[in-house]
Amino acid sequence: MPMSRRIEIELTSKRPDGTWTWRAAGAREPRGEVVDSVVPAGANVNDIMRADVETDLDGSRVLSITPPKAKNVRTGLLEILPSTRAFEPVTQQLAKKGSRGGDDRKGPRRERKDGDKPRGERKDGDRSRGDRKEGADGRPDRPRRQFFDAPPELPQRPKAKRIRPLRVNVDAVLAELPEAHRTIAETVLNGGVPAVRAAIEEQNRLAVAAGKEKVPAEGLLQIAEQLLPRLRVAEWRDKAISAESIIHDIDLRDLRSIVVTADQLVAIDEETRALVAKMKQGLVIRQETETKNWLDDVAAATSVGRVVRALRLSSQPPKAGVPFPAPLAAQVVAATVAGLTTDAPSERWIALLEAAAFSPVHAKVLPAAVPTVISEDLTKTVTRLGPLMPQIAALFGIAVDPKARPPRPLQVPRGDKGPHKRAGELNKSADGKPGADKPRRGPKPQGADSQKPVADAVAKVPESTEPAASAPEPVVEPVVEAPVVIEAESPAEQAE
Repeated sequence: MPMSRRIEIELTSKRPDGTWTWRAAGAREPRGEVVDSVVPAGANVNDIMRADVETDLDGSRVLSITPPKAKNVRTGLLEILPSTRAFEPVTQQLAKKGSRGGDDRKGPRRERKDGDKPRGERKDGDRSRGDRKEGADGRPDRPRRQFFDAPPELPQRPKAKRIRPLRVNVDAVLAELPEAHRTIAETVLNGGVPAVRAAIEEQNRLAVAAGKEKVPAEGLLQIAEQLLPRLRVAEWRDKAISAESIIHDIDLRDLRSIVVTADQLVAIDEETRALVAKMKQGLVIRQETETKNWLDDVAAATSVGRVVRALRLSSQPPKAGVPFPAPLAAQVVAATVAGLTTDAPSERWIALLEAAAFSPVHAKVLPAAVPTVISEDLTKTVTRLGPLMPQIAALFGIAVDPKARPPRPLQVPRGDKGPHKRAGELNKSADGKPGADKPRRGPKPQGADSQKPVADAVAKVPESTEPAASAPEPVVEPVVEAPVVIEAESPAEQAE
């Protein structure tokens, strides 16, 4: 049995015979006809009404139509009457700072009346600020004691400039080469003749896998050996010309590398020899200047009381093997021993011992007595630094293993971007063993991607049939520089 449902319909038209056509409101279906007797009186075309519709196999039939409800008309609304007064805009003017005679407090100044207590005076029953026994959180106030006054700041020297060589001479050499040789020259610049040999081997391996013939390597290696001395000279000249413009402010590491590499050059002209002599002379002058600045900085830090900084600077000479002056060493030792007092906190002892252990005066630092309070971190620090400072270990009654390896300076982990950890917390490695050092990462080996340009150029370069005189490949020894060590600072050291 079909069920009726109520929907909204729209009257679309009225026929002459008195019937109406309808459809669902807002849609095309369903639709049909309805007699005039069912439609309410006063209905018009396009009126939307609610109807009871019955749907079966023959279609939809309208059983009844309900006229739409009349909208409620609200009465008793307030009427807005316009104002007869003229419009006056509101303006605002801010008073200048200190306009009330220098008193910047908010609010108007209140005149003091007779009987008011003058500022700064208290009655007999009032307690002073120093007499308060409890703080704002209910806990008793404890006076904050500062062990020592922070020393004055020292001006920092400008940072040395690093070279940024341009490829002027290298590009000039590459422009003179045939197009087929340029790819080999680029590979020689990046890895020398071994890189070319590795690229040829990779090319031949792929050729064998694809069923092709191998490419002879003798001619390509001869080309690489012939290009190597010329490219090395051009590359060195680009670095030297860049260093020449900043010879008075250049970083010693870059200048030493240039001078060491100059001794390995082969077949240089007179202009290059003059540039080599200028680089060597500039290195001597820079080392003398940096040595003088180094000693002056150590003396200045010692004179103002920044002992930890003075000890760290003394362990970083601009040139290895520079002797430390005896008078300055005596001043640094005296300042260090003066800070290692019996009432000094353990953090202060740790900071001074960590800095003194790697300085030239590590064997001369000997305080009068151990501190009154010896923390666990201080004991671990003295045990770790025992091979470098056996006199300190003996003062604490700690035996030093004669076969123990000297420790290395503490390093802050790279991922730690928060506050500096205490030196005692860094005495342990990840496995809990004191003094353990993590292995350093070396350079990444060159993969197949770096050899691909040479492999592509192998097919373009014809093999040389005539043997050429191969120049010996210069062996450039890398300049080993001391690693930059970021040491941890204790709370007492941070005040410096």
